[in-house]
Amino acid sequence: MSDHDKTDAQKSSMSSEPTAKNDVDVWTQSETVSDPNAPDEKGQKTTNTEWERDTLNRLAFAAINEQRRSRRWSVFFKSLFFVYVFVIILYIPTDWSEGGISHDEHTALIDLEGVIAANTQASADNLVSSLRAAFKDKKTAAIIMRINSPGGSPVQAGYVYDEIKRLREKYPETKLYAVVADICASGGYYIAAAADEIYANKASIVGSIGVLMDGFGFVDTLKKVGVERRLMTAGKYKGVFDPFSPLKKPEVQHIQNLLDTVHRQFIDQVKAGRGDRLSDNPDLFTGLFWNGEESVKLGLVDGLGSASYVAREIIGVENIVDFTPRPNYLDRFADSIGVTLANVMANSFGLPNAAQQSPMR
Repeated sequence: MSDHDKTDAQKSSMSSEPTAKNDVDVWTQSETVSDPNAPDEKGQKTTNTEWERDTLNRLAFAAINEQRRSRRWSVFFKSLFFVYVFVIILYIPTDWSEGGISHDEHTALIDLEGVIAANTQASADNLVSSLRAAFKDKKTAAIIMRINSPGGSPVQAGYVYDEIKRLREKYPETKLYAVVADICASGGYYIAAAADEIYANKASIVGSIGVLMDGFGFVDTLKKVGVERRLMTAGKYKGVFDPFSPLKKPEVQHIQNLLDTVHRQFIDQVKAGRGDRLSDNPDLFTGLFWNGEESVKLGLVDGLGSASYVAREIIGVENIVDFTPRPNYLDRFADSIGVTLANVMANSFGLPNAAQQSPMR
């Protein structure tokens, strides 16, 4: 064999070995064939770690941004709320009696609105505090009490009447005028009678000088329904005026005497306040009421005019300052809820409500 032939045989033998190795069955020999283009195991772990870190960073920054937005809105609404409270405190004085004081000469105005009772805006405490502040103010030229009330408790009205008399004696140079709006009846006129003069609109309702005590009787209703009323008392007349029991003559007489006494007190106070300006009309103290024009003829009213008319033409000081005590909005809202609940409970148990604590009016 020549040297050339030996060389070809060696080359053939060397080239056959890799071929045999490549022909090995990877499934039977458990050898792994890897993709030459794929990253190695270390690179794969590095890539996964970076992806997870990036995702967590994105989530964290998103949460931080959301908290910042929430904090900004929270600060905005809180600031808005404090500005609102500041405006209320700034423009709505808590003490209306002192808040109405002016440095210029003025006519003081006090509104008597609604039913006269202990737990209402027209209570004796509210009205008396306003009257004292108005009389005490050295810049007050005169006082107007504007009345729009159907009446109420004779006790509350009596308190205000007596205080007006006392203040008029203490400050004789300061006059008080009562001006009737829509209605000035019963306890409303009781208070008005203490004024120096009374003015009304020609269509105003004035009068009703009387006292009443009303109720209901359900005696026959209980019999028809088949309900037996069981009332136990300690005291012979403790159950007087019980709506489920029949009226008894001694009880009726006692109540009538009580009403007559209060009525007489009412008449005496009106006569003391109005004096000889009252006419001798026999119906004057019967509980009847009249319009403003007729009231002038009867002496119940001195003239026709509004609050602004009295300030301008009678007093001569058109600058009016309101001394009426008014609660702020929050107190008014809370009071309305409390009064409503109290009235519902009172009606459920058959008790007088907040506006009618006194059985007489």
